[in-house]
Amino acid sequence: MGKPSPDSMETNFTVRSLDADIPLEEYRTLPKTPLHVVLDNVRSAFNVGAIFRLCDSVRAAGLLLCGCTAFPPHLKLQKTSMGTVDYVPWRHFDKTTDAMAYLKELSVSVWGVETTSASKPYTQADYPPEIALVFGNEALGVSREVLHQCDAVIEIPMLGFKNSINVAAACAVVSCWFVHGRKTGHKKTPLV
Repeated sequence: MGKPSPDSMETNFTVRSLDADIPLEEYRTLPKTPLHVVLDNVRSAFNVGAIFRLCDSVRAAGLLLCGCTAFPPHLKLQKTSMGTVDYVPWRHFDKTTDAMAYLKELSVSVWGVETTSASKPYTQADYPPEIALVFGNEALGVSREVLHQCDAVIEIPMLGFKNSINVAAACAVVSCWFVHGRKTGHKKTPLV
């Protein structure tokens, strides 16, 4: 039943404040979203921790941490990821191009998320059934070497003075679109 809120309005909902209603072992067996997130030299461990949480929330197939990107074990990651480093599938590569080669061997299409003169808005792209999204360094973005090896480049259109948003926020926008809003020529399969 509803409770009075501070402004005396009655609420008719409860807020779920606990983790999933299934044991972690059972959660690990659930199918993954065909989404791989690639971080190209992301400097902030706090951003990386936030992206670990995001990858958990969309049940991403994997998180590839490249170059100077922080990777477990790392105190700041453990803290900001709220423990998701323990069950989000992740792998570290010394070079982002090595991660891309690995993904392409698995026949995964690799797309950069970067503001360029050739980028397509993320809401207008026709996504493949399985994808790797590359997000770049907070100051420099996705490196040119990596962009040149991407199968496509998409962007989040910006209306403000700055041409970008925080990397963890950008990852959330595009990853959630891939999971919930994208258009494809393929039938979506439910996650559960």
